[in-house]
Amino acid sequence: MERGGRMICIARIDGEHKDRGKEMSFENRTVWITGASSGIGEALVHAFARRNANVVLSARRADELERVRREASLTDDRSAVVPLDLADPSAFPAAIEAVQKRWGGVHVLVNNGGISQRSLAKDTDLSISRRIFDTNFFGTIELTRQALPLMKSGSRIVVISSVVGKVATPLRSSYAASKHALHGYFDSLRAELHDEGIGVTVILPGYVRTNVSLNALTATGGAQGTMDSSTAAGMEPAELAQRILQSIEKGERESVIAGSKESLGILLSRFAPGILARIVRKTQVT
Repeated sequence: MERGGRMICIARIDGEHKDRGKEMSFENRTVWITGASSGIGEALVHAFARRNANVVLSARRADELERVRREASLTDDRSAVVPLDLADPSAFPAAIEAVQKRWGGVHVLVNNGGISQRSLAKDTDLSISRRIFDTNFFGTIELTRQALPLMKSGSRIVVISSVVGKVATPLRSSYAASKHALHGYFDSLRAELHDEGIGVTVILPGYVRTNVSLNALTATGGAQGTMDSSTAAGMEPAELAQRILQSIEKGERESVIAGSKESLGILLSRFAPGILARIVRKTQVT
């Protein structure tokens, strides 16, 4: 599929890719989005708001969440700001209670919050890797675990992974590992929740035009502070958000929403890993 002169591919690599059941409607449904203060999360807030969903916005910066809520034209009766740091699970019970008191339950939990990396593995201290995992993996799975009692049959858990969750590249060792770990965890959880009617959708975006590379951790733990060229040329967050909603509506288990090169990398990882390894070694990454 071509958009704006750029080839966009939505690849599904698992054959029968849908959970059973009817397509989901977001009208008057409660959607909880982490990492909602910028980038993909912000775009998802706008997308769900246009579908008349009740939206819970979570991230660390309350002022930015309020800005996003305002710009999405979400009224107080259709939204709630619940500040949350995924690396601090001690704050999760209060957040769960706030959402439960306000809405009673959650129909869609979008695990979007995360942080990336730009450093060689040999230079990356264990404390930096732990910081990445605390946010990307441990915070995500623990918030999901605590939110499960709020979810009933017909609800859906959404995980924003990455193409790097299938195709690891240099300078992203711990980030790639955290995304790979999400796939393993949520594939297991999907099987466990099947009979309860709760679905799991894992989204693998390619390059998206956000601040992810600006905020990516370096070996010293500071932010990279520069924009990667591939990220700058990536898909617009609003376009990605629309495609994510389509995947959720259809009950898809896994969806790759990326450019043709990134999608090809995933196919090669399954059918020609040796060729992929040679390509990755020669790829210039930042």
